[in-house]
Amino acid sequence: MTDDKDVLRDVWFGRIPTCFTLYQDEITEREAEPYYLLLPRVSYLTLVTDKVKKHFQKVMRQEDISEIWFEYEGTPLKWHYPIGLLFDLLASSSALPWNITVHFKGIICDFISTKDRFDQFWAINRKLMEYPAEENGFRYIPFRIYQTTTERPFIQKLFRPVATDGQLHTLGDLLKEVCPSAVAPEGVENEISYKSGYLLGKSLKFPYSYTCHKSFSKK
Repeated sequence: MTDDKDVLRDVWFGRIPTCFTLYQDEITEREAEPYYLLLPRVSYLTLVTDKVKKHFQKVMRQEDISEIWFEYEGTPLKWHYPIGLLFDLLASSSALPWNITVHFKGIICDFISTKDRFDQFWAINRKLMEYPAEENGFRYIPFRIYQTTTERPFIQKLFRPVATDGQLHTLGDLLKEVCPSAVAPEGVENEISYKSGYLLGKSLKFPYSYTCHKSFSKK
């Protein structure tokens, strides 16, 4: 079985080669060169917007710059989805680098706000990550399995890390219960027998304490 630290390292240091290209209808004073970055899979697009914006501001007038947003092949990219999840849902079968189009106008009206409330968020999240000492672990594992279907974009329900007989549930148990057609999450070498309490609760969780996976249906 893969060492715990190896799983943590693979999750944390995963990178996606990405090419940001300015939308063709944006007004520029000269040709805009593409901007290349290695994006961390566990990060969010909001954390790289300043770098991308500064790059393209060099060829644009200030009055032509408004709120920045990104899209991939016509699909707006959601700010609140982890970068790795966005790539898996939309572009995992395409060649690298991942080509993202940059817009400064016509932002989608129902886009999630990029404004944060850091202190308020952690005040709540800290409580969610605490549990009584006598329980010796979380009562439920928070998770989401994302799907490419628009009717039900993700699956989310309560799942206990420990079975009624005291045995620790595995990632395979979770998938069999909530998404039987799915295969193991990408990048974990089919370690579906890994104990869910550790793998889901600690190794594979994103910064907001949720575990996110794409559903890979068998062909």
